[in-house]
Amino acid sequence: MTIYNWLARYREGGKEGLKAQPLSGRPTKLNGKQIQWIYKTIVGKNPTQLKFEYAIWTRKMIGDLINDKYEQRLSDVSVGRLLKKLGLTPQKPLMRAYQQDEEAVRLWLEEEYPRIKEMAKREKADIYFCDEASVRSDYHAGTTWAPKGQTPIVKTTGARFGVNMISAISPRGALRFMVVDGKMNGARFCEFLKRLIHNAAHPIFLVLDGHPAHRSKMVKKFAASTEGKLKLFYLPGYSPELNPDELVWNDLKHHNIGRRIITGPDPLKRLEISHLRALQKKPAKIKEEKGRTRRTVP
Repeated sequence: MTIYNWLARYREGGKEGLKAQPLSGRPTKLNGKQIQWIYKTIVGKNPTQLKFEYAIWTRKMIGDLINDKYEQRLSDVSVGRLLKKLGLTPQKPLMRAYQQDEEAVRLWLEEEYPRIKEMAKREKADIYFCDEASVRSDYHAGTTWAPKGQTPIVKTTGARFGVNMISAISPRGALRFMVVDGKMNGARFCEFLKRLIHNAAHPIFLVLDGHPAHRSKMVKKFAASTEGKLKLFYLPGYSPELNPDELVWNDLKHHNIGRRIITGPDPLKRLEISHLRALQKKPAKIKEEKGRTRRTVP
């Protein structure tokens, strides 16, 4: 359709791009109606819905799609030029579990969490979000400089080991954490809960995922025994993007552990503890990182 041709010209050249231009060079292979279909397909469909093997669009896949639909063969460069005109850019997608219940997520965001906030306000309680992570010695992040064509090598230990940790953050930027020896279970989680409410000035409303340890009889019994000092609330299944505490582990992995040379379990544990203690002193940073999530609690 003509409007899509105009849209492409406007995105490429602004108002000047809409002015009448003399025809030159090879004629456009695709008309406005065809471009409209391509745009709607890329934006609105997953490649696997169209029998492609991968779930992420590439220029080659889009070129194959155009050829199959309209018998027009475009090079990868031409496809890239077309996508640019349509205002589409390559971006890292957010991965979400197909088991996620979108309606449950919507209800949690629009009804359940506002209810929790209102209850916390009434009872003068502090809201925390809780999560666990295993930080591995073989995790790497970041880049370094080297001559072109020569892949740099950073030597580190070949052994694989990890340290399990648990943390909780509040919307105000408070952070509490604990190193866990062994796998997370009800007993270890209860130990963290005891530390969390120890000397707490207000009741704590803890939001967490459905990990078996979080829903164990031992944990529920402990929460009930606190006489209102601790209340547990659960996120919808397969929805880690709703938990801002995930950002603690992203910060630890990407900006610290992933850039270090790890020589053993004890140095790894010391680095993690040191980083999280430093983060505890920066509530503004925690709030800032929380605000960068695309889909989190208000």
